Amino acid sequence: MAELDVRNPATGEVVGHVPVTTADEVARAVDQLRAHQPAWEALGADGRKEWLLKLQDWLIDNTEELAAVLQSETAKPRVDALIDPAFAIDLLGYYARRAAKFLTDEHPSPHSPLARAKKLTVTYRPYPVVGVITPWNFPLAMPAIDIFPALAAGAAVILKPSEVTPLSAVELARGWAEIGAPPVFTVVTGAGETGAAVVEHADYVQFTGSTGTGRKIGTICAEKLKPYSLELGGKDPAIVLADADLDRAAHGIAYGGMFNAGQVCISVERVYVEAPVYDEFVEKLTAAVAALRQGADGRESKNDVGALANEAQLRIVERHVDEAVAAGARVTTGGKRTGVGTFFAPTVLVDVDHSMACVAEETFGPTLPVMKVADEAEAIALANDSRYGLSASVWTGDKARGERVARQLNAGAVNINDVFANLFNFAMPMGGWGESGVGARWGGAAGVRKYCRAQAITAPALPTMAKELIWFPYDMNKLVFALAAMRAAGARGRRRFDLPRVWRLKGN
Repeated sequence: MAELDVRNPATGEVVGHVPVTTADEVARAVDQLRAHQPAWEALGADGRKEWLLKLQDWLIDNTEELAAVLQSETAKPRVDALIDPAFAIDLLGYYARRAAKFLTDEHPSPHSPLARAKKLTVTYRPYPVVGVITPWNFPLAMPAIDIFPALAAGAAVILKPSEVTPLSAVELARGWAEIGAPPVFTVVTGAGETGAAVVEHADYVQFTGSTGTGRKIGTICAEKLKPYSLELGGKDPAIVLADADLDRAAHGIAYGGMFNAGQVCISVERVYVEAPVYDEFVEKLTAAVAALRQGADGRESKNDVGALANEAQLRIVERHVDEAVAAGARVTTGGKRTGVGTFFAPTVLVDVDHSMACVAEETFGPTLPVMKVADEAEAIALANDSRYGLSASVWTGDKARGERVARQLNAGAVNINDVFANLFNFAMPMGGWGESGVGARWGGAAGVRKYCRAQAITAPALPTMAKELIWFPYDMNKLVFALAAMRAAGARGRRRFDLPRVWRLKGN
């Protein structure tokens, strides 16, 4: 059987191996999941909750071990590695405990008096098998984001993690098996062929990753009339207005740009600062970024920023910085790779513009390009000058001004005087605009209902007759009466009482 080596990016050391799951093996895995899914759905949301909360217990009990595995394949700082399981635990509790309410049948009010002859019901039935494909930046949290709501909805789930960081996903599957849960969650490992097979055989596809790959998956799903959701790239802007608390803005943007070495879909990747405070802000931001500790942690927490995931990602960051400097940009701190492994120093760039790749393209690394703007209007215009639209932040001392600016930004989420806040509020939707994606995750009930098919059921609410007024054979008098009643219920003004033309032609 073919295997993939998993390496620690800080050292290049091989830390594990996973099998390459073939397309035929993926197909068989989906068949098995599909066979077990009806019993999982039949448990109901409360029955599924018990298994999900057992998994939550397992995550809590194994947090230290999970963080160690995650560190081995990512070289994250210890604190960052602990965030993944903590986030997964929080999200799992939210959907396990609320799924029953979110999936309860709905009974919409009829739209007119005539419609009250029917009892209206909307039910939510899960897709049999949901395929989840995740990237390498958060090897445990990213799968959790979509697996847990899908399982809570009653679907079975097949997960294909990134071939760069598959070990944490394998641990999650081990936990599901150890608690004795029904066999409705499985992990397959491999590269492109394995992922393509998941897209081919699953009933719903949730992909998180690059815009280019997402576009290909969307095309395939559209051809097969298969539902999908895509969370793709980002180039998130931060706007610093002259009335902002500059110390908070500098520290917040440093965190937003450097967390996980900038390898976050909602990282701050562009900064626009009003001219009156530009110099002071750049000084504060440079100091905050220069003070960050970078290196590889063990089980002790010593560093703030770790390594990049692989050499390919490091080369993108190097290219963006080198091209910017060659075009006239200036580095105020960082600007080069450091030490052994895939470390790139946390970097602040000034004298940049939208012609540069570091501003126009997704970097996904520890860089912060900063631009001076004349006023709020220019900041909004430049922030919106991007094909991406995942999230943004606005920094201001005036909350009303912050909301006014936020409503003008083309982004799926805007945080005022903060970064990443929307990511920890599961009652809100997380979705991108433009080339940042299609669909959204979470949003309270929407987070589980996205993995369901809505089914409309009508039933008589009143005693029925042998034949409805509009059934065959047509009786024109009864038919016109029914049409006139529909018009009276739905139209406005005197038009409500106009007789249908066919009635007038009869001369009645």
